[in-house]
Amino acid sequence: MSDTGLAARLAPWLDATTIDDGSTPLRLGVSGGADALALLALARANGRDVVAVHVDHGQRPGGSSEADLVAGFCRSVGAHFESRRVRVDPGPNLEARLRSARYRVLGPDAATGHTADDQAETVLINLMRGAGLRGLGAMRPGRRRPILGLRRADTMAVCRTLAWEPLADPSNADPRFTRNRVRHELMPLLSDIAGRDVVPLLVRLADHARSGMDVIDDTAAAIDPSDARSVAAAPTAVAAAAITRWVRTSTAAEHPIDAAAIERVLAVAGGDRVAAEVAGGWRVSRSGQRLSIS
Repeated sequence: MSDTGLAARLAPWLDATTIDDGSTPLRLGVSGGADALALLALARANGRDVVAVHVDHGQRPGGSSEADLVAGFCRSVGAHFESRRVRVDPGPNLEARLRSARYRVLGPDAATGHTADDQAETVLINLMRGAGLRGLGAMRPGRRRPILGLRRADTMAVCRTLAWEPLADPSNADPRFTRNRVRHELMPLLSDIAGRDVVPLLVRLADHARSGMDVIDDTAAAIDPSDARSVAAAPTAVAAAAITRWVRTSTAAEHPIDAAAIERVLAVAGGDRVAAEVAGGWRVSRSGQRLSIS
């Protein structure tokens, strides 16, 4: 199918995307689910040269046949295809380790098929993690999250338009994973209590939180987070932003540290403690008026 013909068929959804017009191939994570397939189709409809990457985590049989199906979808819209396999052992924090393994394969600039529904779930998950205002901002729309303006119903509609049958991933119903419980239990309960669909409300909250954090981050950029006096003297929200950026940069953490960890570091900066754990075995300590991470 030509890009022009694809664009005409998918026009109702294209304007809601943030797919850019870059000259380099756009690398996508494509699992075979409706969201990822919609992203694949919409990226090609936008004229982008696409490399679709299917990552088999080895968590269930049939990974190779799923890769073959995704390869067929790619051929139908003229996208390049890669199949990669990673090994993730069972054990604690499986959900996070699967995600980390997938992103290592995809690379830092890959686009993923997260939707507005995923955004709303992320707000709630981050709220439960105690991630604070930054966590409420969830995922930032843009090149890496180009279909955050679409709902899951939209991605299913894209697939129906192309007569594509998305793959069903049984792990999406596994209650061991926090996101699945939020999706299947918490979100319906909240909508029932509110008497309305809460996804647009949570997405709007994320937009407001990011806007506020952008202002705070601009102010925090002027603070040296290793200077205990500067951190202790700054407004709490600004000091927290400086600490978060410092810890995340120093430790290469996947997520911002939570609000409780920030409070502990503020106590160190204020002289109430000499050291505090932050995350993943890292700690912040104070010597004189200097803070350090080790």
